[in-house]
Amino acid sequence: MSSPSSVAVVAESRPGERRVALVPELAGRLRARGFRVAVAAGAGLARSSPDLAYTNAAVRVTPDPVPGADVLLSVRPPRPDDVRRLAPGALTISFLPVREERALVELLRDRGITALSLDLLPRTSAAQPMDALTSQALVTGYRGVLVAAERLPRFFPGFVTAAGTLPPARVLVLGAGVAGLQAIATARRLGAEVAAYDVRASAPAEVGSLGAEFLDLGLPPLTGAAGYARVMDPDRAARQADLLTPHVAAADAVITTAAVPGHPAPVLVTRAMVAAMRPGSVVVDLAAESGGNVEGVRPGVEQVVGDGVLLWGGADVPSQLPEAASRLYAANVVALLEHLGPEGVRSPDLTDEILAACCVTHAGVIRGPAAELLA
Repeated sequence: MSSPSSVAVVAESRPGERRVALVPELAGRLRARGFRVAVAAGAGLARSSPDLAYTNAAVRVTPDPVPGADVLLSVRPPRPDDVRRLAPGALTISFLPVREERALVELLRDRGITALSLDLLPRTSAAQPMDALTSQALVTGYRGVLVAAERLPRFFPGFVTAAGTLPPARVLVLGAGVAGLQAIATARRLGAEVAAYDVRASAPAEVGSLGAEFLDLGLPPLTGAAGYARVMDPDRAARQADLLTPHVAAADAVITTAAVPGHPAPVLVTRAMVAAMRPGSVVVDLAAESGGNVEGVRPGVEQVVGDGVLLWGGADVPSQLPEAASRLYAANVVALLEHLGPEGVRSPDLTDEILAACCVTHAGVIRGPAAELLA
């Protein structure tokens, strides 16, 4: 009888990254499927999961869990040094944007590692429990509204007081995917007046279901594969910017979340549009790391532009709420490992539509969508 597959959870090394790939409360699900789990000492501290919590969950805590592991779990792409210390045939699960990580993908291929990228998971009902992009977008949208509310020099809700009436803040959300819809819902819960815009045909109904106003600009929808937005041509982008300009100028807070998979984030808000906003207004760009929806944004930078508009560029936004983000991410990873099963670690069924889509390397070959992205 073969020994149980071993799972190694590493401590994230990227500066500022506070998430962890497995939380103690979910370790039992892996043990129930026959996995042995080891975690790097201190890996969960930023998420408020001390080593003792893992020990109490029957997880082995060790300074270095990588040698001898069959599975390597991380949030960010695995470190090259860790990849080199894995045995051929081992498996990694992480976010792995293949275009940005070409050298790492080639190393994984050359080392004979099976690498699964959560960036490439298909948007199907069967894959929903493993959909880490969606779970982390949920955190991002919520966090973006908190950032805006904290920095806006006025209340989100309206008040009627003996000293006078304070109207609610006007919030404009651009992009109504998972992050955008969560931003809309959160801003509404905080009492703001919310309007939103998205190019997809499904957006008006989804925005309306949350009690927000959908901005109908009179432009045809642009829905791409798997329900994502499509890239728009320059003429459409210019026309859209003209139509959005008065709505941006009237907003107290603008939160942008628009993304097109495999492409830089579309620029929706120009410098001129920001300059037309009132002093004290806030713009939160949650797409800053992929190029930004707002012209001039820089990820991780908070800057005052124009006549006093605050521009906040998001960077590793889910990591700013590490407890919730880690819990959701870990649930996605555990679901994927349960889908594989211990027997699938060394011999994944690559006819399975989920595994075929998210498998980047296997048996010395770059595969499927990853190969197309790197072609």
